[in-house]
Amino acid sequence: MRQEALGRGVGQAILDAALGNVEPIPKVLELDQRQPEFTDTFLNYLDRRVTNERVAEGRRLLHKHGKLLKRIARQYGIPASVLVAFWGLETHYGKHLGSYAVPAALATLAYDNRRGAFFRAQLLDALDILQGGHIAPETMKGSWAGAMGHVQFMPSTYKAYAVDGDGDGRKDLWRSLPDAFASAANYLNELGWRSGETWGREVRLPKGFDWALAGPDVKKTVAAWRALGVTQADGRPLPRLATMTGAILLPQGHTGPAFLVYRNFDALLTWNRAIPYALAVGYLSDRLMGLPPLRNGLDADNRPISRQEAQALQEHLLRLGLDPGPADGVLGTRTKTAIRDYQRQTGLPVDGHPSVGLLEHLRQTVAGPGAPRTIPSGQDGKAD
Repeated sequence: MRQEALGRGVGQAILDAALGNVEPIPKVLELDQRQPEFTDTFLNYLDRRVTNERVAEGRRLLHKHGKLLKRIARQYGIPASVLVAFWGLETHYGKHLGSYAVPAALATLAYDNRRGAFFRAQLLDALDILQGGHIAPETMKGSWAGAMGHVQFMPSTYKAYAVDGDGDGRKDLWRSLPDAFASAANYLNELGWRSGETWGREVRLPKGFDWALAGPDVKKTVAAWRALGVTQADGRPLPRLATMTGAILLPQGHTGPAFLVYRNFDALLTWNRAIPYALAVGYLSDRLMGLPPLRNGLDADNRPISRQEAQALQEHLLRLGLDPGPADGVLGTRTKTAIRDYQRQTGLPVDGHPSVGLLEHLRQTVAGPGAPRTIPSGQDGKAD
């Protein structure tokens, strides 16, 4: 590693300061290898991250840093509320930047078999950042996985998108809010954020809605969704956005809240490839601007599904001849496709959503050979 870094122009002094006394960090390996015991619900996820306190604090900081944020918004076309929402979710407005020495954490992960090549590249990028003089080795602290600064950039993201927002010749995402905000705005701009457009909105779905139309891959014009009876969350018609297309997302299945997401949502999703996270950013951004809390789907079944329950759900699907992938408790695309197939076959709402309720239905109706395959009353595949 040292030889490769030297070949990239990293000096011996930087290598000695960053890696001279490096030792593996057992906690980092534990966190990387830890499998979640539960897959939480979207509503629980949102309740923990978009609290009233976080909204109030974000509004205060929007006002406090208003001049800076307006300048960056003019330069990059990214709304101030979106930047502050990312800041709030990534580090709770700078309160939790991470306490791990980034080179040591990345070195630990680089020499682990699971994702070694990825973290080796990140470590080399981190050493390049140190060589550039943007931060001192002893100050380069971050998360256990190497995410850094107010907006938690990985070293590769830093190298590609970080900018000097305060004109001091450094890109200091740890101690300079101008650098952090400008870098986040530059990244979102490069990811394709369209100035003047929103990310999406909560919507209300009509009776008889075809649940198979929900999902990130089914995109229609706003006019088409209007024609199908989709409205804003309070029942008002959708705005007449002639050129915009969007997709309906049901992060907690057909009984939970529904969202119509537009092109800018793709930029949020590229930042972090988790739909609940991207929805939380958009929702927090809206709340910072004074928009109301969620209106619909708040009485959905809110029981997290455990890894053991997820594995049991997959085993039931396998017994039915469906293909959820290995029964490992990981609820990926194959499992959700198999759920949709099962729902389609049995007349259930085809939302592809894995839940404790679905597992209970499987246990009651298809738990063994010859078990009756009944459909609970009211679950005929249409909206209530």
